[in-house]
Amino acid sequence: MQQEQYRVHGLDCADEVAILRREVGGLAGVVSLEFDVINARMSVTFDPALLSSERIIAAVAGTGMTARPWSQRLARDERTLWERHGQLLLTVTSGLLLLVAFLVHWLHHGSAWHALGGADDTGHIFPLSVVILYALSAMTGAWLVMPKAALALQRLRPDMNLLMVIAMLGAMAIGEWFEAATVAFLFALSLLLEHWSVERARRAIDSLVNLAPTTARVLSPESGEIREVPAGLVPVGSRLVIRPGDRVALDGEVVRGESSVNQAPVTGESMPVAKGPGDAVYAGSVNHDAVLEVLSTKIAADSTLARIMRMISEAQSRRAQSQQWVDRFAAWYTPLMMALALALLVLPPLLFGEPWGTWLYRSLVVLVIACPCALVISTPVSVVSALTAAARHGVLIKGGAFLELAGRLRAVAMDKTGTITHGQPAVQQCLPLNGHDADGLLARAAALEAHSEHPLARAILREAAARGLRVPPAVDLRASKGKGVEGLLDGRRFWLGNHRFMHEQGQETPEIHRLMLDLEDAGHTAVAIGNDQHVCGLIGIADGMRPEVPAVITALHALGVKPIVMLTGDNEGSARAVAVAAGVDEWRSELLPEDKVAAIGGMVREHRRVAMVGDGINDAPAMAAATLGIAMGAMGSDMALETADIALMGDDLTRLPWLIGHSRRTLAVIKQNIGFALGLKALFIILTIAGLASLWLAILADTGATLLVVANGLRLLRTKATPPAPAGQSAPAHQPQ
Repeated sequence: MQQEQYRVHGLDCADEVAILRREVGGLAGVVSLEFDVINARMSVTFDPALLSSERIIAAVAGTGMTARPWSQRLARDERTLWERHGQLLLTVTSGLLLLVAFLVHWLHHGSAWHALGGADDTGHIFPLSVVILYALSAMTGAWLVMPKAALALQRLRPDMNLLMVIAMLGAMAIGEWFEAATVAFLFALSLLLEHWSVERARRAIDSLVNLAPTTARVLSPESGEIREVPAGLVPVGSRLVIRPGDRVALDGEVVRGESSVNQAPVTGESMPVAKGPGDAVYAGSVNHDAVLEVLSTKIAADSTLARIMRMISEAQSRRAQSQQWVDRFAAWYTPLMMALALALLVLPPLLFGEPWGTWLYRSLVVLVIACPCALVISTPVSVVSALTAAARHGVLIKGGAFLELAGRLRAVAMDKTGTITHGQPAVQQCLPLNGHDADGLLARAAALEAHSEHPLARAILREAAARGLRVPPAVDLRASKGKGVEGLLDGRRFWLGNHRFMHEQGQETPEIHRLMLDLEDAGHTAVAIGNDQHVCGLIGIADGMRPEVPAVITALHALGVKPIVMLTGDNEGSARAVAVAAGVDEWRSELLPEDKVAAIGGMVREHRRVAMVGDGINDAPAMAAATLGIAMGAMGSDMALETADIALMGDDLTRLPWLIGHSRRTLAVIKQNIGFALGLKALFIILTIAGLASLWLAILADTGATLLVVANGLRLLRTKATPPAPAGQSAPAHQPQ
């Protein structure tokens, strides 16, 4: 079997999907069809022995739409002027002919009001020239619709296009030429505006594709020559030169140079981030200040930006529950409306002796207002707008179903290391003793640890470098495995080590012992440094908590998400210290990966909708067990990212309450759109039965409804990323635009 994807020009609504299912799905050899209306994408799985890609493209062309392979969607547009702008030209022509016909009719009768009258108006006359102009207006307005209506009639499967053509021809048959032309023009206008609105959502997604440059500047290690190479052909391990103002072509690691990089398109961070040797950079980010030399770590197809694009693409198959409901509703809605129109045509004249002409007209109005496009298109536009806005703000959501789930969360579990904390040890406290100062204490500690690769040693060295301290050279270093190190600094012996090593030096006092225990009770790893006379001071090292965590917990509580539970494999003392500082409701320590899964299972049974936020491989099973898995995306493991339903690409926990508010706002917009679309149709059906609605007013209302619900959905593209309020203040349930 073979699968091919196509970009289909003209695929803007569920009715086009139904047409393509009939025409392409009926070809011999087709196994399955999948559609993504927002991206105008059709995926066809077929038997290449029975069917070719050319035959599929020809079948699409037979419906009045055009298809091209998905890989060519961004290529230079080779369509003719008519193919690119024919819909606009026909709509404008229909409108102009309608206007000219009305003006000629007005001049003929001398009264604009009389020109608006129908055939049942006593003494009303339609001059032949006016009839011809109205007929031409109707035909140009319905030109692109009539082939689709003919297909629907041929297959005996009524759709929106058939409803409109029947309404237009019916109006002509009873002499309502003005209304027939108006229906055709307004329907063509609604389709054009709907196409433009959906195209706006498509452009928002396609703009991500253009973030990464198509070529990379590759430095040859032998000759030093810089060559322009297509990004897709650059292997892992290549050295790239990124000039100021250039976009990074591939994910990599800085090996030379220091600069600030704007990585907002990937991580959502609003401010440029300082980058130097050892720091990661992402494809699509922009280098600002100086030249960077970067070692590529991934091929173009595996870059973080490429992964984001794939996940957004795949997200369309994971439809939100509301979208699934709308699709099921639309399946029986159109036949029901056809039956209602037929009942209005037949029953009043047969049962009550009403005039056939009156009820024929009213049944045509029902056919017009029954158009389900406003209902069908509003939900996917809203969902895709919300997904795209989230991606812009560094929150990658793998589908509309997960977007909806975020707004319905009851509880959240968070891993400690790498989620609530930074994920690497750092110097938290420096307690100088016996007349020493903090900088001198750290400088001596860094000297003794200068050649160590131990995580605690690296933490001391990072702190010394951050303070800009001069580190004296240490000689005659001797390490005591599992305890500490000693050596000579400026000819004097100094030592550094744990509580046991300090005790062995014979310099521990009750006061120092108490300080050491206080640090350990606070969850720190305590390190002592001393000389041949006394203890010079203590250094507390711990995995530091992210500063935004307390505000995030407060914001989640304000949103009604409770409890917030911290899960960790660390010891009880460290866990307690972080949990108290963070303000979580519950915490559980010394957990193995299977223990985390069991803890999540208990939370799901109690609270039903539970999210698990983590970053490591050991978090992936717990994320899979939760209702919603959320990964810290920038530093998280590939396993965590693949398992998660949502990724916070900037490792920014403030996006979590923003995500929940964004989800709730999206749900509100979807409900508004569905309620408005159905309510308007119900109102017009009632008005039609009462004889208070006309054909042109019905199509105007339906066009307006389509535009309003699409515009309401597109508002989600402008959603702002508002950080949570500081701890102690309430966070808004919905973020402003």
